[in-house]
Amino acid sequence: MSTHDFIAVGLGPYNLGLACLAEPIGDLDGLFLEARDEFAWHPGMLLESARLQTPFLADLVTLADPTSPYSFLNYLKESGRLYPFYIRESFFPLRNEYHAYCRWAAAKLSSVRFGHEVTSIEYDPADERYVVHATVAGERVSHRARQLVLGTGTPPDLPDACRELGGDAIHNSRYLDHRAALRAKRSVTVVGSGQSAGEIYHDLLADIDTHGYQLNWVTRSPRFFPLEYTKLTLEMTSPDYVDHFHALPEATRYRLEAEQKGLFKGINADLINDIFDLLYAHSLAGPVPSRLMTNTVLTAASHDAASGTYTLGLRNVEQGRDFTLTTEGLVLATGYRYRVPEFLAPIRDRLRWDAHGRYDVARNYSIDHTGRGVFLQNAGTHTHSITSPDLGMGAYRNSWIIRELTGREHYPIERRIAFQEFGAPVAVPA
Repeated sequence: MSTHDFIAVGLGPYNLGLACLAEPIGDLDGLFLEARDEFAWHPGMLLESARLQTPFLADLVTLADPTSPYSFLNYLKESGRLYPFYIRESFFPLRNEYHAYCRWAAAKLSSVRFGHEVTSIEYDPADERYVVHATVAGERVSHRARQLVLGTGTPPDLPDACRELGGDAIHNSRYLDHRAALRAKRSVTVVGSGQSAGEIYHDLLADIDTHGYQLNWVTRSPRFFPLEYTKLTLEMTSPDYVDHFHALPEATRYRLEAEQKGLFKGINADLINDIFDLLYAHSLAGPVPSRLMTNTVLTAASHDAASGTYTLGLRNVEQGRDFTLTTEGLVLATGYRYRVPEFLAPIRDRLRWDAHGRYDVARNYSIDHTGRGVFLQNAGTHTHSITSPDLGMGAYRNSWIIRELTGREHYPIERRIAFQEFGAPVAVPA
């Protein structure tokens, strides 16, 4: 049974970034296990024109090590696309482009193992090592490590009314696989408030004249909120704000977590404007067969197999009025919700939990009682605020984790970068 300094479970952008940053450190032996057979980051949402909401500097490594061979710019250079990207004059890569970059980086790494589905993790007190069990092509394998890094991501979340709905309703994570079937329907309804809902509505709206469907967008938000991207707001994705937020009382952090969703779950302002412009262009030929309904909550849903239609129970929260909507196609762009992996059950008592039953994530991103054994990627908006899901903070978090894994600051960690102060001044003794 092989033994490593650490084992990382899951290979999304954050653990992939950790793998890239750990690769050149000669005395750090890490193993990265991914259940899928290849790298895939939201493959069902790789729309042709969709772009990231963060600049290219928020790649896997640059904000920790600008000289890394795994940078996005080096990917462009090796693929012969650096000058076209330069001429394009946009800091924001296409999502397809970022996905291809991640696959390029993963293919260069010696520490990544695809097709390894972790089934359970145990702790061996005799030699103080974690034992990670996985299945590979039906065979069971095991690995040992001193420390763990969890990066299993967040699975799709469905409204309660739609969990046992039946029919061919889909979560937005599977949109591309079902786009052709949706275009063939007489009506399609998108339910959701964020970027994915906007991208799917825009994609279907572009073809509405060709296919002739009725297209609806239902959102519980009171308006189509743009992602706030002002520079002083962006300072909230900073080491300074992590320090401030993490030190707040748990109840305060949970209140702020609910209030700050619009800071990382809004819609790109350009996309909102593009949707309006597309609606305007279509309206030149007459009324557009589309409805956009804000302040509207999905309260119930049923499927009639005979007609192939869904009946949605909706409620306008401002008016307090209930109504129904019938649709053939249904896309639930209702986000993702973290779930504690079942494979952690054998070591659950080694992990810290807060009063709400979620991980009690320390400032150094550890979640175990020792404070140095198990580290968490993402899933920490209740402890590290909007920096947790922000791609631009991934390299920063990995710099911290590598420092904890090695006992030294291999990549310099910024402490204070914000112009503003997030808390009251600390009293200085006279």
